[in-house]
Amino acid sequence: MSFYLGIDGGGTKTRCALGDEASVLASSVSGGSNVVRVGEAQAREALHAAVREACADAKISPEEIRAICIGAAGAARPEMAAMVRRILAELTPATVEVVGDMVIALEAACGSGPGVIAIAGTGSIVHGRDATGHTVRAGGWGFAISDEGSGHWIGRRAVSAILHAHDAEGTTLLRDMVLQAWSLATLDQLVQKANSFPPPEFPRLFPVVLRAAEQSDSVARSLLVDAAHCLSDLTVAVIRRLAPQPPYVPVAMTGSVFRQSAVVREVFYNTLQGTFPGLDVRPDPVVPVEGALARARRV
Repeated sequence: MSFYLGIDGGGTKTRCALGDEASVLASSVSGGSNVVRVGEAQAREALHAAVREACADAKISPEEIRAICIGAAGAARPEMAAMVRRILAELTPATVEVVGDMVIALEAACGSGPGVIAIAGTGSIVHGRDATGHTVRAGGWGFAISDEGSGHWIGRRAVSAILHAHDAEGTTLLRDMVLQAWSLATLDQLVQKANSFPPPEFPRLFPVVLRAAEQSDSVARSLLVDAAHCLSDLTVAVIRRLAPQPPYVPVAMTGSVFRQSAVVREVFYNTLQGTFPGLDVRPDPVVPVEGALARARRV
């Protein structure tokens, strides 16, 4: 029997799915392993932990894995891919394919067929492929200048919204909730932390925005609506470059922002349906690690 491993190497979490030719035998989750965001040492720790846990649950050793596919934002760059292969080679002699996170997500959504995948997690990107195999993308140029609608973007915008509310003598639940989340006491401390270098973990404020929105905070809800519009704008740009006239390619979504926010999913879905009547927008977020495992079986 041959064993295959799919890995979704995110900036916050790493997900593994270990399987044979037909079924999933074990899965695991560890910390972030995207080498672009967390560096080689943390990526090694997270990847090793996730692989070992999945293998232990399946009662096999890492040396028995035949092939691995790992998807991560930016990891397909030659120098990053080489680093990831070195890290995994410390555990297993398996053949390793390193691709972008958008590749495994689109695989999970549409297999090898045409489609568009909108990803909104720690970062964001929209990636599409037509029936001829031609691919296009929008967004995903990095958290400092792009990644609209992502967890990082929402967290950073939350701090800005707090300060705008302060300037206008307005109120928002976000102020006290963010101060508590970052163990701060004053607005001045918030400003100092937000402007520090290296930057703070803005994506960790996304759950705070969710909680505030659930408590009917209008500022928090507006942040989620804005995120959805940003993501739908990127998706519209990709669709128009792939198939501006019917039949349109189907659209799927994935990432923690989509999974955790019904507001983002609803606004995203409705905006695309309004722009492209009849467009097939899959309402449930896909699981990218399933695409990674499918590709590993073909390596």
